[in-house]
Amino acid sequence: MKLDFIDLGKLTVSKANMRYGKKAPDVSDLLPTVRKRGVIQPLIVRPNCGPDAFEIVAGSRRFHAAKIIAEERRDEGEAAEPLPCAILDPGDDADAIEASLIENLARLDPDEVTQWENFVRLVKEGRKPEEIAATFGLPDLTVRRVLALGNLLPRIRDLYRAEKIDGATVRHLTLASKSQQRAWLALYDDADSYVPTGHQLKAWLFGGQSISTKHALFDVDAYAGQTIGTLFEEDRYFADADAFWTAQNAAIEAKRTDYLDTGWSDVVILPPSERFQSWEHERAAKRKGGRVYIEVRNTGEVTCHEGYVTRHEARRIASGAQSASEKPKRPEVTSTMQTYIDLHRHAAVRAALTGHPAVALRLMVAHAIAGSHLWSVKIERQDTRNEEVRESVETCAAEAAFDDRRRAVLGLLGFDPEAPTVTKGNGDAYGLAGLFLRLLDLPDACVMEVIAIVIGETLASGSAAVEAVGLHIGVHMARYWQADDAFFDLIRDKEVLTRIVAEVAGEGVASANAGEKIKTMKKIVRDHLGGENGRAKVEGWVPKWMAFPPSAYTARGGVGTVEANALVEAARLPDDAPDPDAPEGAGASAETERLAA
Repeated sequence: MKLDFIDLGKLTVSKANMRYGKKAPDVSDLLPTVRKRGVIQPLIVRPNCGPDAFEIVAGSRRFHAAKIIAEERRDEGEAAEPLPCAILDPGDDADAIEASLIENLARLDPDEVTQWENFVRLVKEGRKPEEIAATFGLPDLTVRRVLALGNLLPRIRDLYRAEKIDGATVRHLTLASKSQQRAWLALYDDADSYVPTGHQLKAWLFGGQSISTKHALFDVDAYAGQTIGTLFEEDRYFADADAFWTAQNAAIEAKRTDYLDTGWSDVVILPPSERFQSWEHERAAKRKGGRVYIEVRNTGEVTCHEGYVTRHEARRIASGAQSASEKPKRPEVTSTMQTYIDLHRHAAVRAALTGHPAVALRLMVAHAIAGSHLWSVKIERQDTRNEEVRESVETCAAEAAFDDRRRAVLGLLGFDPEAPTVTKGNGDAYGLAGLFLRLLDLPDACVMEVIAIVIGETLASGSAAVEAVGLHIGVHMARYWQADDAFFDLIRDKEVLTRIVAEVAGEGVASANAGEKIKTMKKIVRDHLGGENGRAKVEGWVPKWMAFPPSAYTARGGVGTVEANALVEAARLPDDAPDPDAPEGAGASAETERLAA
């Protein structure tokens, strides 16, 4: 094989070329590069019917792109440039077919990280993103999106290159600060932690509420707060949800005023906890008393439903209760006066609520279940990437007991008993106000049951709150847990296992078996807990880490429950010590009596 430059007129496409066809191939993606740089990669050719004729085995698209450029330059009076070619030695068709397949099938498009590395090299050499785009025939935005990967920590880029995280996750991580990226990597490395990916990652980055700028009713360019965006998406997002809602609510109020000024009889603003139900309304023109309903979503999206009345009003109008000639009346108060009224009534209600804690309690529970634009309540997912741990928790006695009470509370509130949670997704059945009224009809004891389920569903796993509640109530773990396969599989520390053997079998057995393999020591513990193979059965054993209060087996530390318990002890008031001899639930009863008093 030798290299040479051959004129276009001496080249034809070989039938052995895998891209051979009567119709010229699409070369629009190659034209910008060939137009600027010419053909850089040699074509693979072989002699064909004479010393000055060659057929192209591989490089058909480059050849056709060069022909188009040559015709353009011929019109401008420029001569066509010869093409670089690698000339095969004369041979049979098999050699040519293999050469074509090797070039076309073995060529892999570079991954985005490799593109980023090379684009960065070009930028360092002085190339601008638009110049890079012109050279490779790519849109400017595509080049800028690839360059945006430079905002990521090197390890995240490596994970993306190795296809251990997907493109959607990487795109959302470009929104994250370096500290957020490090926090995400810590979750990724922890087998027992839930690591958000894809669209869940966006919610995690924004604290559960990612609001797109496309939903803003106000001028985003004049917005004083911060917005965050990624070159992988057209959208940008508000960094501060509270600041967004301040501006958005002002814009909604202005929109309400505009509607009233143009003659609509009324404008109803529905809070995020309520939905506009079209089947409960009928269309009505402005002149017939139709009103406007402004529907506001937690996502920031605002929808205006113009010209509706309730079905009851529609029937009344149809029966002639309202004269056809009667003109719609303008509201007797302006929007500013309405705001004045709303704020003063709000101030009066919350002042009065201080004297009615039972009513306030029910209202708080309604907000926790149904939510509002001022409340953000999350469910504890109890998630882990370890399937054995997940199955152990889902099938344990504690989870079964909680699920029984949850189903009872779902029925008590009139919700679907098969719903997965009480706290989230059920408020739409009544709306916030309807749910509050339903709670008012329930006796205190029933409301307390609802509260127990709601707080149980929203209690953060591994938090100091779990330790504080467990200590105060006096939770006995043996009533809810017993050692299972998942537990034993996770014990890998021989020093710890020796201490556990001492707990269940005695110090003598532990000393005698200190040199045995971990598998043997686990078998000793299993036999004692099950009363098998002639070993005395040990009832109600719980490892020190899981007890209330928890403790460690070694001086090395690093036990999360012990650290959380230390926070509780540091915060404890002098007269707030739990009674270790009190039965489970006694602490809660005493606290209830104290509050009632």
